[in-house]
Amino acid sequence: MNIIEVSHLVKEYKKIKKEKGLYGAVKNLFVQDVRYVRAVDDISFEVEKGDIVAYIGPNGAGKSTTVKMLSGILQPTAGEIRIDGVSPQKDRKRVVKNLGVVFGQRSQLNWNLRLGETFDLLKRIYQIDDAMYDRNIKMLDEIFRFSEFIDTPVRQLSLGQRMRGDLAAAMLHSPQILFLDEPTIGLDVEAKYSVRKFIKEINRRSGTTIILTTHDLGDVQELCRRLIIINEGRIIEDGSLDDLVDRIAPYRQLVIDFYQPAVIRHPKAELVSVDEARAVYKFKKDEITAARLIEDISHSAPIKEGGLKEARIDDIIRIAYRQGK
Repeated sequence: MNIIEVSHLVKEYKKIKKEKGLYGAVKNLFVQDVRYVRAVDDISFEVEKGDIVAYIGPNGAGKSTTVKMLSGILQPTAGEIRIDGVSPQKDRKRVVKNLGVVFGQRSQLNWNLRLGETFDLLKRIYQIDDAMYDRNIKMLDEIFRFSEFIDTPVRQLSLGQRMRGDLAAAMLHSPQILFLDEPTIGLDVEAKYSVRKFIKEINRRSGTTIILTTHDLGDVQELCRRLIIINEGRIIEDGSLDDLVDRIAPYRQLVIDFYQPAVIRHPKAELVSVDEARAVYKFKKDEITAARLIEDISHSAPIKEGGLKEARIDDIIRIAYRQGK
């Protein structure tokens, strides 16, 4: 069942080019050079209920603009959005009740209140009943352990503590959908672990649908079953990370250390290099497995050690960006 449906979505911004100097200032009063820039350019996709989707791309690709339209903050120039069957532009109040949104660079917590007071304020805003509120606070505290700093003013929290508070605040009203825009930006290793743990737990426990925009490919590898790549406002890839890797980098490299220098060739692998007793082979994943390649080569010379060199995920994504231009 699709909980998010996006059809031919477009967002244009008007850009006025101004002339320089006194003459230009006078000219600008009467004649304006107006240009329109498409931040999002005719994109369509659907997301099933309970899925975790990475929505990634380089800076300025249109990620945050898309999320703001999905959450009803921005009006699209054209196209249609349905969140659980409802348009966020036509009935935003109804849609927002089922949404949680976290922008990594902008906190929704009240700077001058204690964290617990901020939670109480959000309880009133979303009209959360006591039973749901108490249940969610208990569940979220099991994940984030924010009871240790719940009485601390938000302005005194560390970046990691504030992010944990933001994530908890976004889930207080039990939304069906959670938009996370760069939730791990600037966080240390321990804080990133907490955020990733939260995403997994809230998805497992509540079946929450999550759209994650991030530049941290570790988030994508660890969390997301599906990957949508956007570049220059257009979707250039939509599928699983494994499928993307297999298509862009169908080859693997096998490094073998022999006990003695040896030059062993194989009909289904390219011998890339030989350095004394070390040989590097390049092979296609769908033609032969590494285990079979090692077994075949071992019949010709005894092997001391073997290891695989996988393609780096950030290199794969970078290639996808270039191909999508």
